Amino acid sequence: MSDHAHGHDAQHGARQLLGPAFPDDTGEQDPRLAAALAAYAAGTGERVAVLAALVGTRLLVPVVAVLGDVEIGEDGLAREKSSDMAAVLMTSPDGRRGLLAFTGTEPLRTWNPEARPVPVTAQAAAQSAIQEEAAALVIDIAGPVRLAVEGNDLRAVAHGWRPAVIDGEPVWLAPAPEADEETGAAPEGRP
Repeated sequence: MSDHAHGHDAQHGARQLLGPAFPDDTGEQDPRLAAALAAYAAGTGERVAVLAALVGTRLLVPVVAVLGDVEIGEDGLAREKSSDMAAVLMTSPDGRRGLLAFTGTEPLRTWNPEARPVPVTAQAAAQSAIQEEAAALVIDIAGPVRLAVEGNDLRAVAHGWRPAVIDGEPVWLAPAPEADEETGAAPEGRP
């Protein structure tokens, strides 16, 4: 048997699998995000508060089986030969696409009990939406509160920016640049 099959790569040393990004995740909705969404839906909360609660939160991106190849048996019936797992993009009546994400397993099951949840950060979900050329990240499409993050908001979440309100106007703030550990200087090209 080769070193590769034993989980060892002679050129790079022992291989290790990364642990789950959310090891203690129970699939429950983040209470801060759920409260912000409920207040927004009730008209007592602001969208900027929802976006602030969303940044850094774990979302569940559903993956579903998609039929790959089909073969026709001797009896003339079609049979699944292969299938793939894929994230779900929905298309609106106006042709725009949105990547689906959910705040917890309950809203995901309400939409589709067969979908498998993949936990990711909101930032990673937004990045995936952009990579898939989706116009929006659609959160909890089956409720309890639906939210579409699109345009500048989608790009800002994908970049890890944080929303704030300055002079009564919502704005996005870029993260502070990481300083060089030895010199304390900001990376080149950054203030």
